[in-house]
Amino acid sequence: MNHRNEIRFLLNGADVAVQDVPADKTLLDYLRLERRLTGSKEGCAEGDCGACTVLVGRLHGGVLKYETVNACIRFLASLDGCHVVTIEHLRGENGGLHPIQQAMVDFHGSQCGFCTPGFVMSLYALWMENPEPTEEEVETAIQGNLCRCTGYQPIIAAAMAANRYGTPANDFLTVEREAIAERLRTLDDGCRVVTGPEDNRAIVPASVSDFAEVLSEWPNATIVAGSTDVGLWVTKFMRPIGPAVFINNLDELKSIKLTDSALEIGAGVTYSEAQGAIRKVFPHLDAYWDRIAGQQVRNMGTIGGNIANGSPIGDTPPVLISLGAVITLRKGKTRRTLPLEAFFIEYGKQDRAADEFVEAIVIPRAEPGQLNAAYKISKRRDEDISSVAAGFSVTVANGVVSDCRIAFGGLAGTPKRAEAAEAALRGQPWNEATFAAAGKALEADFSPLSDWRASAQYRTSVARNLLQRFFLSHDEQTGEPVELLSA
Repeated sequence: MNHRNEIRFLLNGADVAVQDVPADKTLLDYLRLERRLTGSKEGCAEGDCGACTVLVGRLHGGVLKYETVNACIRFLASLDGCHVVTIEHLRGENGGLHPIQQAMVDFHGSQCGFCTPGFVMSLYALWMENPEPTEEEVETAIQGNLCRCTGYQPIIAAAMAANRYGTPANDFLTVEREAIAERLRTLDDGCRVVTGPEDNRAIVPASVSDFAEVLSEWPNATIVAGSTDVGLWVTKFMRPIGPAVFINNLDELKSIKLTDSALEIGAGVTYSEAQGAIRKVFPHLDAYWDRIAGQQVRNMGTIGGNIANGSPIGDTPPVLISLGAVITLRKGKTRRTLPLEAFFIEYGKQDRAADEFVEAIVIPRAEPGQLNAAYKISKRRDEDISSVAAGFSVTVANGVVSDCRIAFGGLAGTPKRAEAAEAALRGQPWNEATFAAAGKALEADFSPLSDWRASAQYRTSVARNLLQRFFLSHDEQTGEPVELLSA
C-alpha cells in the first residue's frame, strides 16, 4: 500500500495540499486562522448554530454532490478528495451578489449578520437541489441554523423568492461541476494517507480492506466517520483523539441495498443518504428522521457511527432495535453478526474489540400485521438531543398482540428493550387496558437517572404515555393508524 503524508482537496477554486495535518485540526480553524477566510463564523463550536456552515462536495458513484456541513466539528483530515466551498466563493452571473445573497438583502433577512453566511450556505444548498421549495422544506433546510436577531420569517421569504434572481442551471457550481469532478478524480491516487505528528496522527485508509489493516496496526485509534460526536471531544472537552482513522471517504461503507426481506445499509451511510430508502421501506420513520439534529449534522453523521458510539440517547438505536436490526462487525477479514440490542453491554461498553468495526446494518422488512412507530421527546422540537427516544413494533393477529418489540433510549445506560412491558403485551387483547398494564410494567424495566435534560420521574411518565399514545394512534378495531389531535 502506497502512502502519502498530505491531505489534498479543492478549496473554492484552488488546489490545496496540506502536509502534517494533526488529527484534531478542524476545518473552521484552518479556514479562519490559516486561510483568513473569515466569513465562516464560530458560534457554538459543537455543530448547533450553523454559523460555520460551508459546502463540501464529494464524488459518490462518480457523481459530484454538495452538502452543507458544520466546519467547526469537521476535521481537516476528513476532506481528502473533496471540494470545500465557503461564502467567499459565491458570486452571481455577472460578478454581483449570488441570487441567495441578493434575496437575503431584499427581504431583510440579516440584521447583525453574524449568522448570515451560514444561512446563505444552507439556503444555497437547498436552492441547488430544489429552487422552488415549500415553506416546510425551507424550515427543514435551516433546522441547523440559529438566528438571534431577525426572526426567521424574512429568511424563509428570501429562500422562497431566490429563484427570481437566478436559476441553478446558470449557477457557477452547476456550470463548473464536470470540470470540478474531473479535478477531484485526479486527486484519487489510491494511497493511504498518514499525516500529522506521531502523537496526533491522522490516517485516511484507501479502502475498507485497508481500514481493517489500519486498525490492526493502530488498534486503539479513534474511528471518525461523521465527527458529529468526536468533534465535540475536541472542541468542548479538549480531549486528544490521535491516532484517528477517518473513514467518510470509503464508498464501500456507503452501500444501500433493498432486498425482498430487508434493508441493508453500510455503516458509513449518513442520515441524509439513508432517508430516501428509510422513507420507502419504513415510512413511520420519515418524520422522525427529520428530527435528528439539523441538516448539516444529518449530512455528516452516519448510522454506523450512531450505533458504534454507544450513547444511551442516540436517536437511531431504539427504533432500529424495535425493528429487529442486526449488525455486522468486521475484524481483518473476519465478520460476525449479532442482534443490535446485544451490541450494547453497559454504559460506555459495547461488544466490539479494539480492532473491530461496525460494517453494516440489516433491518428486516415489516411483516403483515406489524404496527410500527417511533417517538422522540426533547426540549426543542428541532435540532436537539433526545430526553427519551422510543421505537415500537407490535404485531396484532385476530385482535391479539402476538408479538412485540419495544425499545427506549434515555431510560438506562444503554438503548434497551422493555422486556417486562413486552411480556405484559404479548398474548393479550389489543385494547387500552392491555397497554395500561404494559405501562405499569415499565417500572420493572427501567430506573432512569435525572439530569439537566429531564428528571427520572419525567422520563418514566413519558415512557408510559408513549405506550398509551401508540395504542391511541391505531384504530382499536383494525389497528390502522389514525390521526391524533396533536403531534
